[in-house]
Amino acid sequence: MVNTLIGDLGHYSVIIAFVTALVSSFSFSFAANGNALDSEQAAWKKLARGAFLVHVLAVFGVIFCLFNIIYEHRYEYHYAWSHSSNHLPVHYMISCFWEGQEGSFLLWIFWHALLGLVLIKYAGKKWESPVMAVFSFVQLFLTSMILGVVIGDLKIGSSPFILMRDFMTDAPVFQMDPNFVPKDGTGLNPLLQNYWMVIHPPVLFLGFAATLVPFAFAIAGLWKKEFSSWTKPALPWGLFAAVVLGIGIMMGAYWAYETLNFGGYWNWDPVENAVYIPWLVLVGAIHTLLAYRKSRTALRATFILFISSFLLVLYATFLTRSGILGNASVHSFTDLGLSGQLFTYLAAFFVLAIGLLVYRWKKIPVTEKEIATYSGEFWVFVGAAVLCLGAFQVLVTTSIPVYNSFMGFIGVKTNVALPADQIAHYTKFQMWMGIAIAILSGTGQLLWWRKQNSGAKLSEVFILPLILTALFTSLILLLSKMDYIERIDNPSYILLLATSLYAVFSNLAILFGVLRKNVSIAGGAVAHIGVALMLLGILFSSGYSNIISTNMSGMVYAREFGDEINRDNVLLWRNAATDMGPYKVTYKGQFLEVKDVPDYVNKQRLIRIDDEFKAIARGPLKDGEKVLFTAGDTVEIYPENTYYEVEFKNRETEKVFTLYPRAQANPQMGLLASPDVKMFGTHDLYTHVSATPPENEEKEWSELKEFQVKIGDTIFINDYVAVLHGIEPAKDTLLLNLGAGDIAVQANMQVLGERHTYHAHPIYAIRDRMVGQVPEEIEDLGMRILLMNINPEKGIMTIGINTTQKDYIILKAMEKPFISILWIGTLVMSLGFVMAIVRHYKDGKGNTKAVTSKVSVKREKQLA
Repeated sequence: MVNTLIGDLGHYSVIIAFVTALVSSFSFSFAANGNALDSEQAAWKKLARGAFLVHVLAVFGVIFCLFNIIYEHRYEYHYAWSHSSNHLPVHYMISCFWEGQEGSFLLWIFWHALLGLVLIKYAGKKWESPVMAVFSFVQLFLTSMILGVVIGDLKIGSSPFILMRDFMTDAPVFQMDPNFVPKDGTGLNPLLQNYWMVIHPPVLFLGFAATLVPFAFAIAGLWKKEFSSWTKPALPWGLFAAVVLGIGIMMGAYWAYETLNFGGYWNWDPVENAVYIPWLVLVGAIHTLLAYRKSRTALRATFILFISSFLLVLYATFLTRSGILGNASVHSFTDLGLSGQLFTYLAAFFVLAIGLLVYRWKKIPVTEKEIATYSGEFWVFVGAAVLCLGAFQVLVTTSIPVYNSFMGFIGVKTNVALPADQIAHYTKFQMWMGIAIAILSGTGQLLWWRKQNSGAKLSEVFILPLILTALFTSLILLLSKMDYIERIDNPSYILLLATSLYAVFSNLAILFGVLRKNVSIAGGAVAHIGVALMLLGILFSSGYSNIISTNMSGMVYAREFGDEINRDNVLLWRNAATDMGPYKVTYKGQFLEVKDVPDYVNKQRLIRIDDEFKAIARGPLKDGEKVLFTAGDTVEIYPENTYYEVEFKNRETEKVFTLYPRAQANPQMGLLASPDVKMFGTHDLYTHVSATPPENEEKEWSELKEFQVKIGDTIFINDYVAVLHGIEPAKDTLLLNLGAGDIAVQANMQVLGERHTYHAHPIYAIRDRMVGQVPEEIEDLGMRILLMNINPEKGIMTIGINTTQKDYIILKAMEKPFISILWIGTLVMSLGFVMAIVRHYKDGKGNTKAVTSKVSVKREKQLA
């Protein structure tokens, strides 16, 4: 039954959100009009606030409707069908919400709506109207992206509430039955079935949304000719946007580290770059704004960078959603026919913002005072310039597909291609940017601290950090012969090591000095320490990653695997220990996730049935000592992912640990392997499955051998011993589906393997007067056992056994030294940003109170 009510409600809510954003935008604009009477401004502001409140409620209504069609499995809607399925856990249904373009736009709109409410309450009387006018105008454009209205040949937005029959009008099934509803959806992209995908996108889009706030203050400052005062309220918001966007980027990096199998956390994919670029520019903008607050310089640069950071967010949106990166990125969305609308969105704000900046350019105050090269502000400005140059280098290369498309659009053929080795191309430039930032963050902070200490001698300020840098750099170079780090002999790597340590020790010196005076101003030092730690983590984990799964057998696993798999992977037969680096490694079997069972369950303990999402427990499934399911119980499973148990035993220490790398044989995407990581104090052991036996390929079994045995007899087959202990009734299961008069028995057998004893229960059944056998397959041993016949008079059973190639996996393992420093640095950097936000927010409130107090005193004097 097609339910159109919830979709209609959602679509009408989108229309209401669009209209109220339009009303709010114009009303706030009129309220910001300085020529209007106070009563008129108040009336317009009241209307604008009311319209924006209705807009927020309408956005919440859209979110409720969209999540309802996903959660209730309403597959009559294309969005639910294309992004979810019946068997997804609830937390992955949340990921379904923003997997599609429309849902991710809605997430962005949601954060803007909440931030708008905060600004209405806290932006202040002076700034509320102009800032919210910009905010509402942006909401108008964003809401139009999910409007889903067609006027003639013009399509405005893509609705998440379109019905399947309207989306697939040419499909025969809908031509025959317009009310047809699919029983299941296509499911969530397997790479997104990760808990980081539940929290990473909301944080990232909050960062996107937050970049609008300093942009709106900058535009409001230009609009109202308040060229200086906008910087005070904009600074905490700029810091907030930078820290949230930075955390969102690093969450994505950690998701890639945990989920993807390229062996790292950053692959210089165009979509990754599209987020990284505005973050660099935003951080540069914060630094120029700090320089302006201290020395009244770089105001024009601050305008440029805050405006550019938001425009680059819009450009990133165009890159990832227009389909222009379809052949260049694995992360980009497909084109929904909105590329023209996206370009209009980008062009409109580019023209309006840059046009207003150019129009007011000459009126923006410029100080005639020159900045001394030994002042902290000079080095802060240089640091911002370096950040922008780094962003520009990434922007130019990432935009090559855009350039080619534009030239093709105007009829000019181009052959400009992305670099063959993009990682090497970007790293070559970005590493030198990291070196420069490390030097500048240390030097700028030390010079600032010198100024705070009434012009202390340069030697007094720099001597201790430089000595510590030289000492620890030399010590690390001497100790770099450790097993898990190659010798550090690359000059650029040594320079990055030294400069990062310099940044750490410089800011530590400042931090200890600040703690003795005023801890509230320590945010900058803490943030810079975090950045320096991140650079050290990147240096060691990426520059000195060590593959320990080198193929030492001298054999080529398969020609079609390619050189990398044949060279850098180890073949592991099930239950056969193999040397790998300092470990003896054993592949011990395949495991599945079972609903309500906390640990993975060995496939051998489950009987698979026709319903791929269900299985029958062979024996008790426990959580510790608590029995969750007993033999014969039907359990729900998640069959998409197989977990491969791999035991690692250190040959020296005898310590043992187990990893469960995951793989999925996806019909469209091939083998999707996700790593499992063991974290040590000095390094991570990163493992993933590179190849498995083909799942759908029919196994080649040996010729069936038959054995005539009685209860208690022993069977010898290859290297294994099997014992028949008895014959017992088989439990009626979904697999057997016994009816009245049907009968089934099973053999109770034990098979002694190299390491384990296995229980086998092949079934002999008579159903509908027809004889059938259900074999027992022991994958560990590559053995299949059948109960072929029973002679009750003689007590003789016929047992059939044949064998096949044993199960195996091809595994890659690498050690990534000191990668934990990267994650620790991210947390430290974020803490520094938060400290800075608190400080500048309090400063802003204090300044506002001081100004209000002065105004009150002045008015009292006038009245007197």
